[in-house]
Amino acid sequence: MKQFQTDRNEGIRSKLRRLTFNLFPAIRGTGVWVSFISDDYREIHIRLPLSWRTRNYVGTVFGGSIYAATDPFYMVQLMNILGKEFVVWDKAATIKFKKPIKKSVVARFLITDEILTEIKENVADKNSYTIDLPVSLQDKEGTVYAEIVKTIYIADKSYYQAKRKNDRK
Repeated sequence: MKQFQTDRNEGIRSKLRRLTFNLFPAIRGTGVWVSFISDDYREIHIRLPLSWRTRNYVGTVFGGSIYAATDPFYMVQLMNILGKEFVVWDKAATIKFKKPIKKSVVARFLITDEILTEIKENVADKNSYTIDLPVSLQDKEGTVYAEIVKTIYIADKSYYQAKRKNDRK
């Protein structure tokens, strides 16, 4: 079920990917639910409910659940969009907790044409590139509860392999 307005479609293969994500123990353990994956991997929607699995001592969503809910998606999207010619790694993340979360919230991970162009041009010029990609957790009315910035490292695969080989010497 789409949480945000989008022109992108979720076909049978994407629905199977979503089911796989939701059954994967590392995702399932966070309490997050993947609710939409576009066929082209450019857009993912998630929902993080307040439940016994995500609730902290004071009755709001646990900060670890907030981060874990947003952790893998940009990296997975870029790996699938860019393909095997690139290496993609999570490098860092920052979180700004804006308000305590006392209900279900959603997030949208969107990779635009502009982001892909920026990545490909910089990797072509410098062999590797680090990009900051923002995402926010918000309720259905649009109130933002947390802002997360994921820092993602992308490199040309042959460059990365040569660099690793030199690092081992």
